[in-house]
Amino acid sequence: MFMALARLVRFAWAYALLTGLFSTGFQASATDTTSGLLDYLGAGIDQRTGFQRLGIRLGGWVNASVTYNASRPADNFNGPVSFNDRAGEPQMNQFYLYLERAIAGGPNEWDVGGRFDFMYGTDTIFTQAYGIPYVDPRTGRPLNRGHWDLHLSSWSDRFYGIALPQAYAEFNLPMGNGIVVKAGHFYTPLGYEMVTAPDNFFITRPYTFQFNPFTHTGILSRYAIDANWAVSAGAVTGSATGGGDGTWDEQLGNWDFLGGGVWTSDDKSDSLSLTAMAGGRSERFGDLWAIYSLVGKTSFLDDRLHYVIEHTHGFADQVQTTNYTRNGGKLENAQWYGIAQWLTYALEEHWSVGLRAEWWRDNNGFRVSGPPRCSGSMNVNGAGEARPYACNPDFSTVYPFQGSGYYALTVGLNWKPLNWVILRPNARYDWSDAIKIFDAGKRSDQFLFSADVTVTF
Repeated sequence: MFMALARLVRFAWAYALLTGLFSTGFQASATDTTSGLLDYLGAGIDQRTGFQRLGIRLGGWVNASVTYNASRPADNFNGPVSFNDRAGEPQMNQFYLYLERAIAGGPNEWDVGGRFDFMYGTDTIFTQAYGIPYVDPRTGRPLNRGHWDLHLSSWSDRFYGIALPQAYAEFNLPMGNGIVVKAGHFYTPLGYEMVTAPDNFFITRPYTFQFNPFTHTGILSRYAIDANWAVSAGAVTGSATGGGDGTWDEQLGNWDFLGGGVWTSDDKSDSLSLTAMAGGRSERFGDLWAIYSLVGKTSFLDDRLHYVIEHTHGFADQVQTTNYTRNGGKLENAQWYGIAQWLTYALEEHWSVGLRAEWWRDNNGFRVSGPPRCSGSMNVNGAGEARPYACNPDFSTVYPFQGSGYYALTVGLNWKPLNWVILRPNARYDWSDAIKIFDAGKRSDQFLFSADVTVTF
């Protein structure tokens, strides 16, 4: 106990030193007009490259974190927690670059734009186009996972890799109030939290996020009916999981629906959105695979207090679950669902405090299978053996998984000493009601203390 406390104190001192450097070294000369590190140094990318004249923006960030796990797991994995999934190891989660030409939507003129994103770091394994599992969920036969961004770095590097999460063209069609069409590979509109580090309040991600798709490949159109209502609809492909995380060169005969609607109040302080993905699982099997996400947002106290609630529910029919062997090879209709809530309050201009509470149910033991990095890095070799290059080959026996409920409570702070710097310490407590999935399968609960820094360019 004393040694664990000593490590936590050393971690706190290191983080305090980091925050102190920003507060004493930069803040005195900072101005509110700087948009990034290079702008602060007088070397803005857009101006020096001439992109600004073309309406193109080149930007990015670096996000790094470290996590203390009170259980001190022998394998250094934080159980089913993704992104900051390593205990006691500094992680460069995201070195992120993007090139974007945003379009001007509306009813009056045609416009063409697009975006390309590049990511390097430990978060890439969760963001790659892995929507084709290493084996078919129904038959257990090996599948070709595709070649978009799964093999851009060596498998000898367990934790760092490359992802290309977005590569799309975007068009504004001057019809009615203007139709915006996105075509290519793009982030999912499902859910509330996002892959991109600067766009979330907390370092850790909720279960409702990490068991949704992160990207899609296909076409998505959006139409604003009026100032309050907007709808979207499209078709996505390249996936053997109902349209999620699709690639460019496999499963192109399988097309699934993606779309939804959103209502926003006149003052933009309240909104309610429903988004869904649904269709056949793969080219070979048309069994239903579907997910919907319902998100409500509201603000109080002059926009200083924000509340968000999200409900997500997923379905996968006729798949092998952890009951497959016990029930004599019978397929099941699997479901996973949960509710997450966020409450954040702006204490002052640079400081905010937040709370997130979540309940999540993997009803059939189909979605949660030990560290997400392990299942994401699983491939079938020439000998027909399934091996995860990022984990111990027998990780599934170390981490028993079955139908269970999961609970998570997270509290944290956001501090922005500069417009382009975010520091986020947070504490998180997880527990499971039916399975020991933490501490390499030894515990049913876990306490994490994490801190990260994000510097935008």
